[in-house]
Amino acid sequence: MFWLTKTIKNMLDGFVKVAATSPQIKVADYSFNKEAMLEKARELAEQGVKLILFPEFSLTGYTSGDLFLQDSLIEGALEKLHEFENDTKEYDSIFVIGLPIEYNCKLFNVAAVLYKGKIYGLVPKTNVPMYSEFYEGRQFLPWKGENVKFKMPWGEETILGYKNIFKVPQVKNFTFAIEICEDLWVPQPPSARHAMAGANIILNLSASDELTGKAYYRRDLVKNQSARTLSAYIYANAGEGESTQDMVFSGHNLIVENGRILKEAKPFAKNHDIISEIDLGRLHSERRRMTTFPITFDLEKEGYQVTNIDFKKIEKTNLTREIERTPFVPIADKDRDERCSEILDIQANGLAKRLRHTNCKDAIIGLSGGLDSTLALIVTVRAFDLVGIDRKNIHAITMPCFGTTDRTYNNAKDLAKALNASLEEIDIKDAVNLHFKDINHDSSIHDITYENSQARERTQILMDLANKYNGMVIGTGDMSELALGWATYNGDHMSMYGVNVSIPKTLVKYLVRYFMETCQNELLEKVLGDILATPVSPELLPPKENGKISQKTEDIVGPYELHDFFMYYTLRLGYDAGKILRLAQYAFLGEYDGEEIKKWLKVFMRRFFSQQFKRSCLPDGPKVGTVSVSPRGDLRMPSDASSLGFFRGL
Repeated sequence: MFWLTKTIKNMLDGFVKVAATSPQIKVADYSFNKEAMLEKARELAEQGVKLILFPEFSLTGYTSGDLFLQDSLIEGALEKLHEFENDTKEYDSIFVIGLPIEYNCKLFNVAAVLYKGKIYGLVPKTNVPMYSEFYEGRQFLPWKGENVKFKMPWGEETILGYKNIFKVPQVKNFTFAIEICEDLWVPQPPSARHAMAGANIILNLSASDELTGKAYYRRDLVKNQSARTLSAYIYANAGEGESTQDMVFSGHNLIVENGRILKEAKPFAKNHDIISEIDLGRLHSERRRMTTFPITFDLEKEGYQVTNIDFKKIEKTNLTREIERTPFVPIADKDRDERCSEILDIQANGLAKRLRHTNCKDAIIGLSGGLDSTLALIVTVRAFDLVGIDRKNIHAITMPCFGTTDRTYNNAKDLAKALNASLEEIDIKDAVNLHFKDINHDSSIHDITYENSQARERTQILMDLANKYNGMVIGTGDMSELALGWATYNGDHMSMYGVNVSIPKTLVKYLVRYFMETCQNELLEKVLGDILATPVSPELLPPKENGKISQKTEDIVGPYELHDFFMYYTLRLGYDAGKILRLAQYAFLGEYDGEEIKKWLKVFMRRFFSQQFKRSCLPDGPKVGTVSVSPRGDLRMPSDASSLGFFRGL
């Protein structure tokens, strides 16, 4: 069991701290450059960075031109490489630096991989530019051959070749490979083959000069290649010290994970050093999930070699990257309008298609004055506008009962009026009391029977009205409620089309707020503002003496922002509970303590597994994001699976 214990210990972290840096160098001054790199190496290693990337030709400068043909520069770079190797052997970091290497009387542009005083490989550039301001092909050849053994002048042997996957066995999924500058800009970059050969991280040593608009193109290029290869991409670009004659360099550095920028040193920034942590488990999960991502099974046949780098010290990574509290909600405010409009369009167009297909002219919605039914009504209004049906054919039904407060009752009425929907009020108290009599239930006992009888009575009314109007019942329940099973089976759980089934609660709030801020209707703004400020509640228990809501959902099942966080990392990435707990403790630091997060995580796991039978018979509804709990949209899960094995790490 020792190997299992050791493996589990090392995989519990799942992050590796990486950096890209562009030291202030002097062109062709390898002694100065080595010292500048050594200073950066010390600073970054002391911050716990495990993988440190320098730019292309970082020892000599890219713009050395024909000086590369001088013995002094070639041999001086090798001498300083050996010194750097020895000077960094006490650091627990992998360094990747650039220099010229001569092999069989030809020069190659190479990245050297060093760790603990040893060179683990020399990776040559495979695409050498010879156009526009680049004339690198004047001095260097592209590497087209297989990997070869290479002996350094001081006797050390290593591998020279680009088909080399570097692996740290002590850290699960920590594998990386290298391409150099122009390699990224060609139609078939080496990084695509590297990723299929198992590299989770791609390093690019670059000397890409700055031109108007080039930074935007470069950024998109790195993001797209990272997304296409389902990898992390670390890009270290030459800085201002490289500038000479007609070329200017800016130190535009990037750390990208599966298409998302984690850190960026903007062009001409004062500090070019960028540090972040790569979530190795996330990359592995994405590749495992995407069955169309090809894997090279026979590396030897493809000419690849795996070089192991044995770490001397394994420690938990100190996280500095942002872990969003609301992973379902757009991160940047600048993206808000576009993303929210897109989501509402997906919901509305899904419903519009169903209306056209069934030739349905009427919709029935149970309008409670809460968030979910508010969003459902907004979506239905948009769908009716798309199809060209009068909004008066939307029948908003408010059904007050024992727990209904004046606040939600009035908000429901005002909302229907503001959106020009037809409003009908049906008080269900007498019907529910009669039902209690039928089933011999004491109405003074406020148990689950008391609560769910109201929910089922409301659904019965909506379904019967659908028959009356030859219409369609629009479901209002959201994805967070469905994940937790917080829906009455054969009650609000049922509808003819559920527009919110893949919208988590945190996103429901966001969409309603967006609509409020962009609707340009004073009455609508006012009522939506109050709905957003109302505590989430099913209102199935009598209100307090002061008329306020007595039953708050989040007091019972837990905070929705936590449950949405748990749901994302469980369903989207397949993380175990231990890693989800660590991420949540980091993301919600200062908001919830560790024990409280652990308590609600256990609640989520138990409820999620026990309530699958409800999700197995959900009505149709549009999938709007990468996570869905619909058995048709995204989740194929047995209704009777045990949850015990999924508490691992708690």
